[in-house]
Amino acid sequence: MAQIIRYMVADYLNTGTETVPEWSLCGTGFNSLDENPNAQVDSKTYISDKAVTKNIIGYETVFPFDIDTFNEQEAIMAIYNIARNQKTGNDAVLEYVRTDFTVDESGVPLTTDVPARKFMVAVEVSEFSGGGGEALKITGNLNGVGDFVDGTFDLINRVFTPSTPAT
Repeated sequence: MAQIIRYMVADYLNTGTETVPEWSLCGTGFNSLDENPNAQVDSKTYISDKAVTKNIIGYETVFPFDIDTFNEQEAIMAIYNIARNQKTGNDAVLEYVRTDFTVDESGVPLTTDVPARKFMVAVEVSEFSGGGGEALKITGNLNGVGDFVDGTFDLINRVFTPSTPAT
């Protein structure tokens, strides 16, 4: 049994366009990029029951991030520019891909397609911070917009392919 370490899951932001994507790795500078599915729960107590019945009725996915800013990292600069220019609406939305494991069972890096999910995310920067002599830190959330698309991601050519063609 191999333990899963964070570097085994890769994250990419599209810093190009939807028609000509440029998938930039969220790597150097990212101290954390977590996933909070935030299941939405409906609770009811039926007249014949003492206990509550709960059902999952949706998700409010959020990806909190903590970044040390490096200006040569395109994913970081995409987030920085949205906040710096106080973009809103669709101008603050990016495509985001989160892969499943990028290594095999023995820890050897994969060089093929891996399972992945593509999300649309609204970039919410809550803070730029840093004291004298410190790196500029950016914190905030990538907030899920709509449903994710299941598919695969080619780790070499950085291409996302949906599992089922879009209709």
